[in-house]
Amino acid sequence: MKKRVALIYGGRSAEREISLFTGRQVSSALVEKGFQVTPLDLDDNTVTALAEARPDVVFIALHGKYGEDGCLQGLLDILGLPYVGSGVLASALAMNKAISKRLFRLEGLLCPKDVLVSSHALRKEGLQGVIGQITKGLDYPMVIKPNKQGSTIGLTVVRSSEDLESAVLNAFKYDDEVLVEEYISGTDITVGVLGNEEPQALPVIEIRSVTGLYDYEAKYTPGMSEHIIPAQIGAHAYEAAQESALKAHKALGCRGISRSDLIVTPGDEVYILELNTIPGMTRTSLIPDAAKAAGMEFPDLVAFLVELALE
Repeated sequence: MKKRVALIYGGRSAEREISLFTGRQVSSALVEKGFQVTPLDLDDNTVTALAEARPDVVFIALHGKYGEDGCLQGLLDILGLPYVGSGVLASALAMNKAISKRLFRLEGLLCPKDVLVSSHALRKEGLQGVIGQITKGLDYPMVIKPNKQGSTIGLTVVRSSEDLESAVLNAFKYDDEVLVEEYISGTDITVGVLGNEEPQALPVIEIRSVTGLYDYEAKYTPGMSEHIIPAQIGAHAYEAAQESALKAHKALGCRGISRSDLIVTPGDEVYILELNTIPGMTRTSLIPDAAKAAGMEFPDLVAFLVELALE
């Protein structure tokens, strides 16, 4: 008998369009592997739809708020439905970049220095007060981004004081907290991790963007970025990157799948930037590319994630 999979995608976050694209490709792969798929666009009727579908497992193909932050995972736990990927705590921790970095540092991982500013501080101290808090702790260039957002939405690299105010205000459009980090120059890489009790790191991917910044446009516009597998970095940095991704995965209590974004400096230091619990899952996304390099085609990867959820 075919296993029934409820595929939840779409949703209400700023990453809705990417989630819809991911969902369609995951659905096609699941059908190819013989699963009975019920696609559900996350809305107010999702609980009723899940009850009617009676799935054996739920595949979460949502990105950003309500899908990647533990909210949906909590609902599925209440409903007693197994699902692909991390649980409530790991999802919420990974979504909060500032908190996850504190845990990474406790594991001995290198992270960029940062300053976290809040909308409360913005209201109380004004924009100049927040700017003063940032410049007291960091030098230029710096990276400004919403603390709880994905796909580099709201992210700006600021190289001089004249652009700082607008970058901070832009980031506040997407979150009530803004994370400001020192800019680390080097090679952008990413490492996927698969597994539950004994997770394994996938091949390291080097990311080269036409613009020099792997932002929203570079990620989702064909021809704007290149994935190089294996990453053209030294053997020591390669091993350190995989070990860092595994440590980060375990530190947050992730299961099933994660993808860590890192930077390798010219001196072969490996900095971790953040971890994604629901990385992009189209046939040309980073995790599927890495899995293919390891000998696992996209439909097999999707089926494997379902198997991990059912363990």
